[in-house]
Amino acid sequence: MNGAKIPVSVLVVIHTPALEILLIERAARPGYWQSVTGSVDRWDEPLEDTARREVFEETGIRAGPERFVRWNVMRTFEIFPQWRHRFAPGTTHNDEHMFSLEVAGTESVRLAPEEHTDWVWLPWREAVEKCFSWTNREAISMVAESRLNGGEIG
Repeated sequence: MNGAKIPVSVLVVIHTPALEILLIERAARPGYWQSVTGSVDRWDEPLEDTARREVFEETGIRAGPERFVRWNVMRTFEIFPQWRHRFAPGTTHNDEHMFSLEVAGTESVRLAPEEHTDWVWLPWREAVEKCFSWTNREAISMVAESRLNGGEIG
C-alpha cells in the first residue's frame, strides 16, 4: 500500500464450534485486545480478499474463501485521534465490514510482531469483556447469539 490508509476495513471474528474466540493484543497499544482487523489495500480490493489476507498476516491461519462468512454488517466508527495520521488529512471515520471464520479448535497462531504481541482463546463472554472496541464486542456477540440460537452463522 502506498500513501495514506484507506478508511475501509474488515473485522474477522475467529471462533471454534464451542465459541472460543481468538483475540490478539495490539503492539502499539498494550492492553488493547481485538479480533483480526485490517484495511483494504486498494479501493477495488474485494472485502473477502482483505479478510483472508489479514487473517493470514496477523495469525498465520490459512483458510479457503468458502470458510469465511460475510455478515453483510458494516459499522462506521470514529478513528482514534492517535491513529488518524495514517489516513488522508481530514479523515475521521472508518467503515468496518464484519466477517467470521470458524476453526476446528484453539490452535496456536503466528503473530505479526510489528502489529501484535500476544494472543489468547477465550469463551465468548470473556472475549466480549476483553475487547476495547465496541464494534468488536458487538461482532462477537452476534456470532455467539447466532450459534446459540441454532441459526446459521452470518
